[in-house]
Amino acid sequence: MSVILVFLLVIAGIAGWWLSHQGLMSKPWLEHGPAAATPEMDVTGMPTAKVGLGVFLAVVGCLFALFASAYFMRMELSDWQPLPIPPLLWLNTGVLMLSSVALQCAVVAARHGQIDMVRLGLVTGGLTAFAFLAGQLVVWRDLAASGYFLEANPANSFFYMITGMHGLHILGGLVALARTTAGAWGRYQPERLRLSVELCAMYWHFLLFVWLAVFVLLAGWAADLIDICRQLLT
Repeated sequence: MSVILVFLLVIAGIAGWWLSHQGLMSKPWLEHGPAAATPEMDVTGMPTAKVGLGVFLAVVGCLFALFASAYFMRMELSDWQPLPIPPLLWLNTGVLMLSSVALQCAVVAARHGQIDMVRLGLVTGGLTAFAFLAGQLVVWRDLAASGYFLEANPANSFFYMITGMHGLHILGGLVALARTTAGAWGRYQPERLRLSVELCAMYWHFLLFVWLAVFVLLAGWAADLIDICRQLLT
């Protein structure tokens, strides 16, 4: 239960910071300009697509928090044999960070109307995301070759399930990223393209955060991190 609370507190903190930077305190009734020039907004002046994605990411965060809680409870039993952390996971983590940075660069370029840099950032983000997925598959193959099969131990099952679920979310994000990339070469209006790029970057930053949390969990550092958080809160 403490794992869930810590994870949800971190999610809530990030969500609060993000909302504060998305115009939550803006007063759209005082703004002027043609309504058609901006994406569809909700009553707060924030694009409804961002609100919807924020709600979806909150649900995904809760899902991974439940996975983490189940992981902690199951590892207390005597038959638990943790897997060694493959060195390739470090490289995969760096690749996913690069993907997130590339999409953030695309966001900055979209805000400045630099379409060539937007295209470069989107393509780089997509290719590095594919490289991350390929690296994860190599990790799975190497673990299976070393005898760490799915059914051999509960720790193995959790490893494959959590990393596989994260990989599926990356794969789903690539579909949206592909549409946005195609729009960058098509006839997307600048405001719509900017919103699409921002949504992709928002999704990628969240998945990077989730992966870092998963990596800490699988590496066995989560208990120490929770103890530090408890000491800070008390």
